Amino acid sequence: MTDATISAAPAMPARRRGRPPKAGLVDARDRLVRSGVAILTEKGFSAVGLDEILKSAGIPKGSFYHYFDGKEAFGAALIGAYAAYFARKLDRWFLDGSLTPMTRLGRFIADAEAGMARHGWRRGCLVGNLGQEMGTLPEGFRAQIAAVFQDWQARTAACLRAAQAAGEIDPAHDCDRLAAFFWIGWEGAVLRTKLDRDPAPLRLFAAGFFALLGHAPPPVPATSSI
Repeated sequence: MTDATISAAPAMPARRRGRPPKAGLVDARDRLVRSGVAILTEKGFSAVGLDEILKSAGIPKGSFYHYFDGKEAFGAALIGAYAAYFARKLDRWFLDGSLTPMTRLGRFIADAEAGMARHGWRRGCLVGNLGQEMGTLPEGFRAQIAAVFQDWQARTAACLRAAQAAGEIDPAHDCDRLAAFFWIGWEGAVLRTKLDRDPAPLRLFAAGFFALLGHAPPPVPATSSI
């Protein structure tokens, strides 16, 4: 990995001492993170130069180290930002008490497909992309990726347990194992959808997962919602 590419680390950057950063610096840092997340949902770390992200964020190249201790700290910030964003997305659907639990899961799937469609099927999952690049990333990064997946699986398992309590799925199911199965398959479906530029892999996996639980497949989104 050259100086023009991004590296990453398993931990968030240490908090700086002294006065809080000025509002302008915070805004610039946020722009860098947002640009980095957007670009890295489409491309891998090893394929993206730092210059590309700086240009997208409108940040001068020489100013990068005003916002981050280094490229590894920047990488950790991107993972943290994406994990927080996706956790909010999962909670928005999985904790919606106006819907049955299985409907919540189906709405999440439809929303995710709509989001990929909005970007022409070019963007996928930043965490999944990084998982495919483990051979070129620091070994410690493995733990950070695994922790994000564990968090997503826990939220999904809670939704499935709610489905059991509501009588929607068999109480004999192991919801933790089902949640792990869902994310293993879902990430593969997202990858294949990006490759094919077609939603068929997402829909095939979703239909198979719902059939496993004795349900009709979730609805196909009519329009992009994100």
